[in-house]
Amino acid sequence: MIVKGRVQAVGFRYFTWQTANVYRVFGWVRNRSDGSVEIVAEGEKSDIQQFMKTIKKGSPFSRISDVDIYEYTEPKNFHQFEIRN
Repeated sequence: MIVKGRVQAVGFRYFTWQTANVYRVFGWVRNRSDGSVEIVAEGEKSDIQQFMKTIKKGSPFSRISDVDIYEYTEPKNFHQFEIRN
């Protein structure tokens, strides 16, 4: 997922990490140089759907303008969700 809008310097990566832990989703989140946030996530289909729904709503201090979703077919077999710099 590439999340665009006011998503940097508002705690959005931490919000994403918390949301991933709630829905048992694994992967990572990081800021991109263009001001967007990149998320790579995997888990059970229903958990991923709920995770994406929450991310699209955003955190209390963020403002989401657009979310691009890209699907990959080969699992990465992540064992946790981490915030990357």
